[in-house]
Amino acid sequence: MQQQPNNPLHGVKLADILTFLIDEYGFKKLALRININCFKSDPSYKSCLKFLRKTPWARKKVEELYLDSIPSQNFE
Repeated sequence: MQQQPNNPLHGVKLADILTFLIDEYGFKKLALRININCFKSDPSYKSCLKFLRKTPWARKKVEELYLDSIPSQNFE
């Protein structure tokens, strides 16, 4: 596998990102931070993961929140 030093998401699975965010914020706080129905209306891990895999704009917002939420690292 090729190294990607400028990509902090390299090697991080969407499932792991979602698990981290749900543990960190819960669905209610996620819905307040990111206006996505899968977090608001009868949320479940499985339904959110399925939606995020099919919806690039939503996935991007989730990835951005993840990067803002993880302990600061040197991504340069």
